[in-house]
Amino acid sequence: MKTLNALIGATALAALSLFSASAGAAGYPERQITMVVPFAAGGPTDTVARLVAESMSKDLGQQIVVENVGGAGGTLGAGRVAKAQADGYTILLHHIGMATSATLYRKLAYDTLKDFDYVGLVTDVPMTIVARKDMEATDLKGLVDYAKANKDKVTVANAGIGAASHLCGMLFMSSIQTPLVTVPYKGTGPAMTDLLGGQVDIMCDQTTNTTKQIQGGTIKAYAVTSAERLDVLKDLPTVKEAGMPDMSVGIWHGVYVPKGTPKEATEKLTKSLKVALKDQNVAARFAELGTKPSSDSDATPEALKAKLEGEIARWKPVIQAAGQYAD
Repeated sequence: MKTLNALIGATALAALSLFSASAGAAGYPERQITMVVPFAAGGPTDTVARLVAESMSKDLGQQIVVENVGGAGGTLGAGRVAKAQADGYTILLHHIGMATSATLYRKLAYDTLKDFDYVGLVTDVPMTIVARKDMEATDLKGLVDYAKANKDKVTVANAGIGAASHLCGMLFMSSIQTPLVTVPYKGTGPAMTDLLGGQVDIMCDQTTNTTKQIQGGTIKAYAVTSAERLDVLKDLPTVKEAGMPDMSVGIWHGVYVPKGTPKEATEKLTKSLKVALKDQNVAARFAELGTKPSSDSDATPEALKAKLEGEIARWKPVIQAAGQYAD
């Protein structure tokens, strides 16, 4: 009898918990939401996150506060969200590193495909291949020839292992089949500062970080990795036009929540993301940075899940060939 009573009690408690979670999700959001950005403030991903968070806050009627949890190529911030309470009040905005970290890091505190649910894709930012202002090469073919002829001394800067610039740098070396001297920094800012000062030779980074410098003539640009030329950089050829179609790549961003987040909460976040991506201010600011908001069909859990799975498969051989792993 005691066993039966205990079983009934446990069942009732479980049902009550399920009802409470469902009721809470129905009124979601009832308080402030934290959007974790796994990189330093002021960087390209942080810029995207703050624009989207501001617009989503207006739509949801609750503030979304961006919290920068940098370190370990974005894995510290992602790990924090993976272990957060699955209630919709802690969300993650991450870029392509969400996919590459699955191979890049030998030990992760989370399972990339099992510990998250999906909200939707945000944007796909093109990359630019740039160099110090006084680089001898005048076009991409010349840059490749120069890099191959001086492979032991040509330096390729990046913002740290797992950063977009690191990934693009690996792809560049893979495309030209030549290993170069990689120089990692603790963030995009220091890497760009040394490129501007001529202390390093080459960098491949997002338009959100390079457009102003290219327009100002403080660095030399060779190509953009998008399929078409950008309105803000009309004179810059695409990698395909410049003879390197294998370098076609974008740094896509997506929003995630911890696994098990109530469906009602995830659906509200997806709906709000779509509203934000149609915000004229967001679209205008994205355009200034050389990118554009994701479409309605891409700003969905299904599209983000498919993108993540496909990108893990795409980048695995590139990372393995480069042999640049992190513990």
